Amino acid sequence: MMHVTEVRAWEVLDSRGFPTVEAEVCLDGGYTGSALVPAGASKGSHEAVELRDGDRRWLGKGVRKAVENIRYIIAPALKGLNADIREIDEVLLEMDGSPDKSRLGANAILAVSIASCKAISHARRMPLYRYIMEVAGASALTIPTPMVNMISGGLHASWNLDIQDLLIIPLGARSFRQALDDVGAVYHTLRNLLSGKGFSTLLADEGGFSPRCGGCEEAIELLLAAVEECGLALGRDVALAMDIAATHLLRGGRYMLRNEGLYLSSEEMVDYLSELCERYGIISLEDGCAEDDLDGWRILTDRLGDKMQLVGDDLFATSLTRLKMGAERHIANSALIKPNQAGTVTETIDAIKLCKELGYTPIVSARSGDTEDSFIADLAVGASVTQIKIGSISRSERTSKYNRLLRIEDELVGVASYHGGAALRLGHSPTR
Repeated sequence: MMHVTEVRAWEVLDSRGFPTVEAEVCLDGGYTGSALVPAGASKGSHEAVELRDGDRRWLGKGVRKAVENIRYIIAPALKGLNADIREIDEVLLEMDGSPDKSRLGANAILAVSIASCKAISHARRMPLYRYIMEVAGASALTIPTPMVNMISGGLHASWNLDIQDLLIIPLGARSFRQALDDVGAVYHTLRNLLSGKGFSTLLADEGGFSPRCGGCEEAIELLLAAVEECGLALGRDVALAMDIAATHLLRGGRYMLRNEGLYLSSEEMVDYLSELCERYGIISLEDGCAEDDLDGWRILTDRLGDKMQLVGDDLFATSLTRLKMGAERHIANSALIKPNQAGTVTETIDAIKLCKELGYTPIVSARSGDTEDSFIADLAVGASVTQIKIGSISRSERTSKYNRLLRIEDELVGVASYHGGAALRLGHSPTR
């Protein structure tokens, strides 16, 4: 058994130009692994806590404390430890001791956890996805179907729209590479269409466009026009998805959609979203109600749960406790999986496994403030997750993950499966 010999850490930058944590873990024989952790803009209150300095540097967003925690607390504790990811993660969790990882910082813990996972895979001379498959106890390798950001709003784009993201999902492609061909056609056609109509083609946090539309429906119509101009058929070749990020719309117990001029109760919000989904054939809806609006989620699931994919992000926060709560209440039918919401590799993998046990569809996801680290691509493949949400197809923190998946697909021809549109969860809330 190999052992940890050294752990290093640095303050580096993420895709939004703010500091994040990079860690490197070294094992016997010179094997190393490094990792950079992302950060979200629209964070839920149930996520593991990333540690920020709160001083004048970087508007309070520096991560020197997290880096120091790695260098002076985590590194000495891990030195000499067996090179086993579950053992390493257990020690990290014991050292932190807090329920939300606020003592050492989830950003410090996750950086070391992912770096350890990579170092171990290198030492064992296996692709990262193969080691993840072993840790997850997965029976198959899967190339995930992408959910791709096209138009952004909310906290990702200075509130040009009330909803956070409009996305497309390639349905008809028989491979990941073909899926990106269809996505690329729509993306660049949309850029030309927006430019021709006098809209901005500036990019938001996740690489989607951020036109200042008259409202959500105008943005949807623009996206549909791009799909049609590409010669693709809605419902056959591609489908639409929305991320509402409703937690950040809640004001005084009601949902404030300023651009739409709406101030809605939970039931009225469900009515509004149901009408949009029916009118435009939207088949995946994320965070349609706020993280703790469980009554709203119940209404939403009763209304749409047997028709489409209802995804919980802030609702579940990659938490085993929250997932069990959701299953007990029969709300939503799918869950985003974000490693930095959980805080360690093994907790993330365990959340994926629990999703499958409870009947939720797991969807591995990047964050709006991401990095060039492509770990989530290997995570999705190795843990046999059938969908992934990376962002759009521009900006290098996004393309690093798409490119990694393209390479993995070529490596695994005839081995890994690609489900395309069949990967989507269309109907029924989970039962325990």
